[in-house]
Amino acid sequence: QVQLEDTGGGLVQAGGSRRLSCAASGFTLEHFAIGWFRQAPGKEREGVAGIDHFGRGLNYADSVKGRFTISKNNAENTVYLQMNALKPEDTGVYFCAVDSQFPMSTEIMTRIQGNYRYWGQGTQVTVSS
Repeated sequence: QVQLEDTGGGLVQAGGSRRLSCAASGFTLEHFAIGWFRQAPGKEREGVAGIDHFGRGLNYADSVKGRFTISKNNAENTVYLQMNALKPEDTGVYFCAVDSQFPMSTEIMTRIQGNYRYWGQGTQVTVSS
């Protein structure tokens, strides 16, 4: 059974850190590009970070650049999103998703998110001020 499991969310104070995990089962992440998306309350879901099949191509939304780091561990079949210097505006439900294509920017990720093949269930991150 193909499944993505997003974990690691929770409540964190502004300025703190959190690491999200996206564990795949039933398929191999090595063959896919992965994106992290978030949906803030009352807003559309947006792409925040992406990584290509090889783990070398990286994309970040301007709002998270320099604070978030996406990485891929093929041996663990898991993708991570390390979030540092968190801000209240980072609050939202975070989803990982996989696709065969690697968009060149998070703006494109946002536009074509309907093409992403598999999605995690989402994990809530709440940043208090």
